[in-house]
Amino acid sequence: MGLGLDWRDWRNRLIARPGFQRWAADFPLTRPIAQRRAQALFDITAGFVYSQILYACVELDLFDQLEAGPQALSALAAKMDMTEQQADRLLRAAVALDLIERRGVDAAGSPRFGLGRHGAAMLGNPGIAAMVKHHRMLYRDLDDPLALLRGEKAVTELGRYWAYASSVDPAQEGDASVSEYSELMSISNAFVAGDLLDAYSLKTHRCLMDVGGGQGNFLLAAAERWPHLRIRLFDLPAVAARAEQRFDRLGFGDRAATFGGDLMSTPLPKGADICSLVRVVHDHDDDQAMQILRAVRSALEPGGTLLLAEPMAETPGAEPIGDAYFGLYLLAMGTGRPRPPSELKAMLQEAGFGRVQLRRTRRPMQTRLLVANAA
Repeated sequence: MGLGLDWRDWRNRLIARPGFQRWAADFPLTRPIAQRRAQALFDITAGFVYSQILYACVELDLFDQLEAGPQALSALAAKMDMTEQQADRLLRAAVALDLIERRGVDAAGSPRFGLGRHGAAMLGNPGIAAMVKHHRMLYRDLDDPLALLRGEKAVTELGRYWAYASSVDPAQEGDASVSEYSELMSISNAFVAGDLLDAYSLKTHRCLMDVGGGQGNFLLAAAERWPHLRIRLFDLPAVAARAEQRFDRLGFGDRAATFGGDLMSTPLPKGADICSLVRVVHDHDDDQAMQILRAVRSALEPGGTLLLAEPMAETPGAEPIGDAYFGLYLLAMGTGRPRPPSELKAMLQEAGFGRVQLRRTRRPMQTRLLVANAA
């Protein structure tokens, strides 16, 4: 500030004093604030333990088992292959995290448990459970976070998992290399498509090309909502082949076309009046991201439209998801970084797009949407 301490420095010195902490915890007007701050700090400290409780519940299919209704501890323990004492410890922990709830006792006096609010939400988002299981690799990559941040880990599990991130020639990867992550992306992206299509209407467009479109979730949702729309998919050859089989199996083959290639070396086909990049750009470092944006711009005629959708940094109310979660996840993956809308807008304009607009989405913590017009 030039004239003395920044007010935040003064604030931090005050908060750091044990005497002030005791006073804030006792004074009626500041007590609720102090308690919330203390709880938030402890949640950060205990976060890994919380995630392992969730992982255990997912691995045991606990939420699916409780979907039909509450069950007694004795019955759940048998299904978990645990003693009642062991099962009770896990169930108590899950209750504390609002994953499940206590529901009284049965006729024999055994405690009963049912779905909690978070557990019920898990049932409506199968992609979350898939990601929870997938996170085992991320946890191993983060066993020494400083080594990861300093670039001292030559090989990471996530780097091996995502074939396009570590392969010298991704276009040569076969079905065995892409099948597992393609299925994961198909499941985890399923709930994104509806939010995007609600945020931007395709009514006036004739042909949508999804670049890096995986097994075609977004395209299928778009084609079902807009029967006049023709769809195209571009991805690695093995991924595009899986999408083509899916389009044919679901009866969209006459409206769909798939193209296999490497985004870094294969020109994108022309002819679509709108293209989409759904959770693609943030998977790539800056030079590659710019190459992708320029390739899409070259495939579009002037006046064409690009939908760029992904979780973004600096999302109000969801900042930890962008910079904390995706920042470390993409580092472990070996490529990419989360970017705020302002930076993506500048990149789009540098790539040859004109007007860029941030559209409101239903769940911005999961995906935000930039709509750009080709200049």
